[in-house]
Amino acid sequence: MTDGVRCMLMRGGTSKGAYFLADDLPADPAARDDLLLRIMGTPDPRQIDGVGGAHLLTSKVAIVSAAEDPGHDIDYLFLQLGVDEPTVSDRQTCGNLLAGVGQFAVERGLVPAGPDRTTVRVRLLNTGTIAVATFATPGGEVDYRGDTAISGVPGTAAPVELDFTETEGSVCAGLLPTGNVRDDIGGIEVSCVDNGMPVVVARAADLGVSGHESVDELAADTALAERIDALRIEAGKLMGLGDVKSTSVPKTTLVAAPRAGGAICTRTFIPVRPHTSIGVLGGVSVVTALLLDGAVGGDLLVAPAAGAPVEIEHASGKLAIGIEFDPDAATPRVRRSTVLRTARKLFDGAVFPRP
Repeated sequence: MTDGVRCMLMRGGTSKGAYFLADDLPADPAARDDLLLRIMGTPDPRQIDGVGGAHLLTSKVAIVSAAEDPGHDIDYLFLQLGVDEPTVSDRQTCGNLLAGVGQFAVERGLVPAGPDRTTVRVRLLNTGTIAVATFATPGGEVDYRGDTAISGVPGTAAPVELDFTETEGSVCAGLLPTGNVRDDIGGIEVSCVDNGMPVVVARAADLGVSGHESVDELAADTALAERIDALRIEAGKLMGLGDVKSTSVPKTTLVAAPRAGGAICTRTFIPVRPHTSIGVLGGVSVVTALLLDGAVGGDLLVAPAAGAPVEIEHASGKLAIGIEFDPDAATPRVRRSTVLRTARKLFDGAVFPRP
């Protein structure tokens, strides 16, 4: 490793991660994971001897390769690396890092760029679902500059349109993994939904908070963290995920009435640490849940006009998500979900792992 490993560091949405071609990493998963831990600087709460950013949102990896099967352009594997603990998980995908995967594929020559815009069909290997990313490529080159702002990221960048289909039951057995729209876990009513990310939705008030607290306030509430952990561990069993004590799924989102002109206010935990915003596919699952008849928190939702996206308020701003249901389905079926993100290349070169 004296020559380093070819790597591109990118901000994707409200996350940051290291992007690699699969061919530049060991084929053996154990050897690959060991290398990535040393690249990120895990385990260490500061990740001082690696390129990780000392937070789960910045200790992420995207591994990209040319598509092995027809019907899509590239394959994308997401890995969540621990910070304090030497863990590497592929049990979920990441819609934020996805925002940079298409551009990375173009820059690495896996996909040809269009003369003005490029659309890339991406298979999310963690879930087996397909996402379509569309972004600017004026003159056949990726351009990260633009005037689109997203909450949680300073400045502006070029927009990236993400379109998801067939995301129901991405990790669990279906859209409603427990078979119910509403469940009771230890006296707390919840809705468990998987439309791209397994999520447990509960009213903030039912856990003794308003749902409008800052991230720091939530992080300081150790009693809340214990209740969140207990809730998601039991929900994981009901959702068919087994023992989730050492994993980051399911995510837990607390909902409250909106205060800033959005449709709903949210506070999300990964798994018990408060999220500074909300994940893309986590947000998709939360909005899906709130739109189902009888779901927990549905009465708090300020429904948008027909066909308009649902604007989620989160700890650092808002996120607009479009959900299209199949009106002819006997049971709830999601046709597609749409989100607008941005991404930016931060550096491209070689990264040198810790010995």
